[in-house]
Amino acid sequence: MTTVKRDVILIIDDDNRNTFALQLTLKAKGYKFISSSSAEEGLTILSSRPDIGLILMDMMMPEMDGYQALKIIQSSALYPNIPVISVTAQAMSGDREKCLQAGAADYIAKPIDVDILMNVLKKWM
Repeated sequence: MTTVKRDVILIIDDDNRNTFALQLTLKAKGYKFISSSSAEEGLTILSSRPDIGLILMDMMMPEMDGYQALKIIQSSALYPNIPVISVTAQAMSGDREKCLQAGAADYIAKPIDVDILMNVLKKWM
């Protein structure tokens, strides 16, 4: 039986500038990644890619936001226990707790501090 190495990071963010910055950082640090510009597309990618080991998800997106996507990921047997890291510009008091209560494994505020991002990736991958 062959096991799939879960070493790909799925970026779900509707803002191309944020996605581009994350991609540059991850590439420079040697991580493999795939990107999606919507939660719906991200869920489709997730269901077809058994090599995804972590999700970096924007919480505020049109149509389906990160909170709705988290609920779907957690309630579906299709998705194994993949840590979802909330990546959001919501950095007000209580926002971190709201993301964690919704099921996120961790939280990173935008603009992203590369050192914090690397620490979170080391912790969860």
